[in-house]
Amino acid sequence: MIEKYMIEKLKKEIETALHRQMKTPKDFDFLKDSLYARLHILVSSTTLKRLWGYLEEDVTPRESTLDILTQYLGYRSWDEYKRNVQQPKESQSSPVMSRRLSVKDELAIGDCIRLTWQPDRVCDIEYLGDLQFRVIASENTRLKEGDTFECSLIVEGEPLYLDHLIQGNHQPIAYVCGKKSGVLFER
Repeated sequence: MIEKYMIEKLKKEIETALHRQMKTPKDFDFLKDSLYARLHILVSSTTLKRLWGYLEEDVTPRESTLDILTQYLGYRSWDEYKRNVQQPKESQSSPVMSRRLSVKDELAIGDCIRLTWQPDRVCDIEYLGDLQFRVIASENTRLKEGDTFECSLIVEGEPLYLDHLIQGNHQPIAYVCGKKSGVLFER
């Protein structure tokens, strides 16, 4: 029962990251292409359709498929994802925020920010104006030099939500940095 709950939660998180619900064959092809673009791993549309229940086959998903889907969200494996879902976060959200950076009010075009998060992730970004950023350097992250995204607020110690992340010629997606431990930033 718990396993089914976690698989459902994973599917919802994937749909949120893609900004689309998995309802049509075209949606599953889009997810297959997104997985390949980000991870360079091919998962068949049929496998994804089975997982989402689009094909009415009573099949238990392989752990390798679940590993790939959780890696797409930034986890190392299905086991790590399950540990994260089962364990409550160490620090729950509170109305008092840590050090924060309001992009619109505190940055000028050309300002650069260094983002860091666990484990050993480093990403340097440049503010382009209108809440837009460009990655100028990156170590150990899925973000690559030249990627662009939107972001309005950076809160130290909290996950950083990137919207409209564009990587090469791929469709824009949502992305989360520092999902488990939050991000740190410096100018």
